[in-house]
Amino acid sequence: MSVLVKICGVSSIAALDAAAEGGAAWVGFVFFPPSPRYVDARLARDLADYARGKGLETVGVYVDPDDHLLKETAVAVDWVQLHGTESPERAMAIGRTFARKIIKAIPIRAADDIRLAKAYEQAAQMILFDAKPPPGHKLPGGNGHSFEWSLMRDYRSSLPWMLSGGLDRDNLEAAVAASGALIADVSSGIETAPGVKSVEKITDFLSSHAN
Repeated sequence: MSVLVKICGVSSIAALDAAAEGGAAWVGFVFFPPSPRYVDARLARDLADYARGKGLETVGVYVDPDDHLLKETAVAVDWVQLHGTESPERAMAIGRTFARKIIKAIPIRAADDIRLAKAYEQAAQMILFDAKPPPGHKLPGGNGHSFEWSLMRDYRSSLPWMLSGGLDRDNLEAAVAASGALIADVSSGIETAPGVKSVEKITDFLSSHAN
């Protein structure tokens, strides 16, 4: 089994090296201060420049960003991932204003949630399906929670899509088999603590699953 992989929540050169050497396609930088994976604009620019030199595409992860934050940070990345309550109109405006490809995250708990993705088919270039966090949780993603992967089995779209939420080396094969995913997004499953990426876990994950 092989899938394309995005390593999300990267904050070090060592993690970038492991991602590149293991065959990851994308790396993500989180621009959401409450997250333990948050990086500031200066560090993100340095990491993104390094990542591009390694042949990696770069993704900025945002939660309901304003234009000031996007102007400060989106220049560093190839993709803007919207992980908040951004409307299709807002997603489209961000893509046009900042000339960046858009990934829209859709939080999933039940089958009806998947239908929300259709509204973004003209506004985004990729969809990411992640587990909906528990009520009151302050982080929209990277929580180590998964959803019922088989809900995705019959999903069809003109856009490519990523599977996210609680993925790790041990469960990805089952997740892909159940969902039909061709792209996987991993964060907490390759950490030793929230926000602390493990080179060994990245290498292990990618050696088993990366395309």
